[in-house]
Amino acid sequence: MRTRIWPIMRKEFLEVWRDRRSLAFVLAMPVLMLLLYGYGISSDVKRVPLAVYDRDGRPAARELTRRFTSTEYFVEAVRVKSLRELRQAIDRGDARIGLMIPEDFSQNLGAGRPAPIQFVVDGSDSNTAGIAIGNIASISRSTELAPRDLRPEVYITPKAEQLVPIELRTWVWYNPELKSSNFLVPGLTAVILMMLAAILTSLTVAREWERGTMEGLIASPLRPYELMVGKILPYVVIGLVDVGLILLVGVFWFGVPLRGSLLLLMVSSTIFLLGGLGIGLFISAATKSVQVAFQLSILVTMLPALLLSGFFYPIENMPAVLRAITHLIPARYFLVVIRGIFLKGVGLAVLWQELVFLSLFAVLMLVASSAKFPKRLE
Repeated sequence: MRTRIWPIMRKEFLEVWRDRRSLAFVLAMPVLMLLLYGYGISSDVKRVPLAVYDRDGRPAARELTRRFTSTEYFVEAVRVKSLRELRQAIDRGDARIGLMIPEDFSQNLGAGRPAPIQFVVDGSDSNTAGIAIGNIASISRSTELAPRDLRPEVYITPKAEQLVPIELRTWVWYNPELKSSNFLVPGLTAVILMMLAAILTSLTVAREWERGTMEGLIASPLRPYELMVGKILPYVVIGLVDVGLILLVGVFWFGVPLRGSLLLLMVSSTIFLLGGLGIGLFISAATKSVQVAFQLSILVTMLPALLLSGFFYPIENMPAVLRAITHLIPARYFLVVIRGIFLKGVGLAVLWQELVFLSLFAVLMLVASSAKFPKRLE
């Protein structure tokens, strides 16, 4: 059996090696996608333009403004002299947040009384507004300008809610800085690997049909599973090379911590790759068209991995029907595995259920691909 599989493997390696454009695509695309998505998609909200309406004008008020604008989250865009100018700055888009300091701010602060300030938040972009409010609260809790802490109030509606005298302490595990790259890079790895694996193998059998070489394979003594193994193993090797490139970029470029076992990560990636490669082989054997196989491979891998895996949208917020469908998406389980290994440092004792599903899915797709391959001309 090994002597029959090796020529198929060698043939696939040679085809990829001779087609330099395909080789560049296979090796460069994962890195480019990781860089583009890693920088282009970010849940961090930084350098939000701030309009300052300082009616106090004293050193304490200037120091308060400096505390906010010296961080990476806010930048002073404009100073205004009236509420009308503040509204115009937000309406024009010159500022997203307005900081209003009352004229008795320094006096109250010096007397040890609560010194409320007011933030006006542009809620037209609800995501930016929500994250900016969280950043305001975080900076405010760490701001000490007097023996009694500052108590800023955030007004989104004309009627402000009263402050509740509760001391809030937050302890963030696994990603204490809440860096979006730590969240995005492992998720992007799952999306990229699934799409790449399906694309790589979706063209193999279809290409044989279009070139007219499938008849020779059918007439050969190769069994269907031997042909599948011979065609899939070269792409497993290529896929693992891509995993290595993604790991290097994620860890050394984006600074994502790898707290778990590298061996477990590679084994898990191999299992996940086998499932994706099986999808591509099944599509290729079923369609017999390179163009159709390529389009279908993107449709059935990239979109579900992006939208139904929990990468972009929490699964808990989806309708019941979609939540049920997500149980069939392998990227959902691999996301749990790769984030657990990267950020939490957990091992097989925690991730075995996800790995069992991925293994069963890979076996199912490879068996289905082997069964779909014809052993006679139609």
